[in-house]
Amino acid sequence: MSTLREDVERGAEWISHALTSSGYRADFKPRSLWEVDRFLDEHSRDGMANAGGLLSDELGQRLFAIGSYIGEVVRRELGGEWFGDDENPEGEIAVELRLSDGSLCWPVQRTMKRFKNGPEDGIATWGSALGLQVGPRPDRPRERLLKRLFSRSK
Repeated sequence: MSTLREDVERGAEWISHALTSSGYRADFKPRSLWEVDRFLDEHSRDGMANAGGLLSDELGQRLFAIGSYIGEVVRRELGGEWFGDDENPEGEIAVELRLSDGSLCWPVQRTMKRFKNGPEDGIATWGSALGLQVGPRPDRPRERLLKRLFSRSK
């Protein structure tokens, strides 16, 4: 049986590969938190997974993996260590990241909040508040297409 810490590491790697294979940039860089927001926008609405979307199956496992990924982005950039109680039946929700400056965060809970509340609880904004350099919000693919179309018509 694996520990929560091992589950976090495996979940982060798994979702990174899954997101990448689905056309999202998930390279553990701070800017990739915008891609997590885009993924959640495209596959959920009003706290519900879109029917047939990439969150419509195994929602809990996927939200845990996304939380693990965003926590790993933070940990790799700012330093820190994962802590969890392997005996706690809700340990996957309560797993915490203790940053090198002593502050604590709960990336899985943050992911659940983002899923429930939508863009108002954005992941990239959260990362920025923690001190990550996420950069400006990139244009979405549809926005890029519209810009190209309108620039040609001038």
